[in-house]
Amino acid sequence: MNIRLATEADLPAINRIYNATIPSGMVTADTSPPSAKSRLEWFAAHHTLRPIWVATDAEQVTGYMSFKNFYGRPAYAGTAEISVYIDEAYRYRQVGQAFIQYAFEQAPTLRIHTMLAFIFGHNEPSIRFFRKHGFEPYGRLPGVAEMNGQFYDLVILGRKL
Repeated sequence: MNIRLATEADLPAINRIYNATIPSGMVTADTSPPSAKSRLEWFAAHHTLRPIWVATDAEQVTGYMSFKNFYGRPAYAGTAEISVYIDEAYRYRQVGQAFIQYAFEQAPTLRIHTMLAFIFGHNEPSIRFFRKHGFEPYGRLPGVAEMNGQFYDLVILGRKL
């Protein structure tokens, strides 16, 4: 497995992985696949200090990880939201583990001192994954997401580096 910076050429694979998570209602608050244009804008919004990485296996993208600014004020510049998405065929095969270790290694060069993960309260596998890697509960926003007539909590986990 290799981890490298994502390129625009990786967008079809990134979108495939992301869009595959939508139907479950477990991972993302998107309820339908975003347009290709919006994903291009999302990709372009990432930069040197808030990159997107992909994991590859024999040149196939098996997952991606990104950092995003937490809040648009200067005092929060050292805090970033981390997102990890793994191709279903590669889940439970250490891709997530490799990503999180890589994120911890890269954080100092990206001027990140605190990582936040925003996870649906019913997504126990993701909560367990981040807790296993030292993320602690920072908050819970009850019933803030509505999907298919149901309301879901958003759990915020954080880790100081």
